[in-house]
Amino acid sequence: MNNIYGTILVYFAGALAVTLPGIGSAKALGRLGKIAAGIIAEDPTLFGKLLILQALPGTQGIYGLLGWFMIMSQSGVLSGNTNITLQQGLMFVMAAIPLAAVGLLSAAHQGWASEGGMQLITKRPDRSGNAIVFAVMVETYAILALLATILGVLSIKV
Repeated sequence: MNNIYGTILVYFAGALAVTLPGIGSAKALGRLGKIAAGIIAEDPTLFGKLLILQALPGTQGIYGLLGWFMIMSQSGVLSGNTNITLQQGLMFVMAAIPLAAVGLLSAAHQGWASEGGMQLITKRPDRSGNAIVFAVMVETYAILALLATILGVLSIKV
């Protein structure tokens, strides 16, 4: 029996896992870089504090890449397996959804929290720790989504 559709779904699951969080991270990093550049034009001493806040939403892109690798590895596609059933392919897609959806949204929201933190730092540079904590709180949900995807992927028998 030809299982091409299952294999295609595995590639789709991997694409979901890496693309949506990557888009969210790239958009947030771009927006925050623009804001940070404007702030640094006024006060270059804030570079290090702002860089941390800009980098935080980039983690969702990293989680997406990890999800892609887990999906492709667990399915066996990386080692040439093309004998994946339609049901298995659908399971990989379902396992990718938490990371894809939450990664996209949490990157955007973490970017907004980081933007608020940048505004805080411009007024109170001594409060950079507070600003970082506010942004990191959003990270919790990206990590939980990554964990859900990993557990889902590891439960699929190929």
